[in-house]
Amino acid sequence: MDRQLFNNINEFRTMLGRSLPKGNWYSVTQEMIHDFANATLDKQWIHVDEVRAAKESPYKSTIAHGFMSVAMISKLLEDVFVIKSLKMGLNYGLNKVRFPNPVTVQSKLRMHAKVIGIDDLANNGIKATFSCIIEIQGQEKPACVAEFLAALYE
Repeated sequence: MDRQLFNNINEFRTMLGRSLPKGNWYSVTQEMIHDFANATLDKQWIHVDEVRAAKESPYKSTIAHGFMSVAMISKLLEDVFVIKSLKMGLNYGLNKVRFPNPVTVQSKLRMHAKVIGIDDLANNGIKATFSCIIEIQGQEKPACVAEFLAALYE
């Protein structure tokens, strides 16, 4: 999948109210889940104990942390568009975060994003608000639905 290319923020402003390209599929591996558990110190058995999860979990496998899906949003957005003139981008915040469906190990995820807000910031920047849906391949309900806010500076 090719990223949508914008030369500058003014070109990006044309995306207000429009969807960005669908992202690439990413497999969620047990190694990713373990790394996230180690980074966040959330080592609940449903995430890290593969044997117990296979026996006791209703999903019959480990599942990724809900916050792991949120943490992937920056990367998933980076994969679908680029603004050539940007010098820096920062996570600004989240609104309306929900985790409608667990992500079992080896699930494949991809992002659907729409630009729903663009506000000016000082220092040649904008605050962009994205409506993000992280789809799970083969599942009706998504892994994560959230509004993601980014501060982007030229």
